[in-house]
Amino acid sequence: MHVRGIRGATTAETNSAEAILDATRELLVEMARANGVAPHEIAAAFFASTPDLTAAYPAEAARRLGWTAVPLLSFADVDVPGALGRCIRILLLWNTSRAQDEIVHVYLRGATGLRPDLNYRHQG
Repeated sequence: MHVRGIRGATTAETNSAEAILDATRELLVEMARANGVAPHEIAAAFFASTPDLTAAYPAEAARRLGWTAVPLLSFADVDVPGALGRCIRILLLWNTSRAQDEIVHVYLRGATGLRPDLNYRHQG
């Protein structure tokens, strides 16, 4: 068994709690689905949001999905000039027997251009 990182990013339509939590929930669900992750297998989840998203903690979306036993941490990203705005990034630490190259990283909405080298894109 190893601890592997699953990366993901998305964008929120606006700086509202509803938009932030909807985008985060969509990303979490897709990251879990794409990798076959169950909440009890997650060691921890880290959420970063750009400084223009202040209406809600993205980690709240995980709690609303029932991830009550998963340690969560939300923090503000660095305000880099020219960076993608209204962006939410997630790093899930997953207890798994899968190899590193079997991990599927997920980029949705306006964040798909952040890692064009990754071929996974949301199918729905």
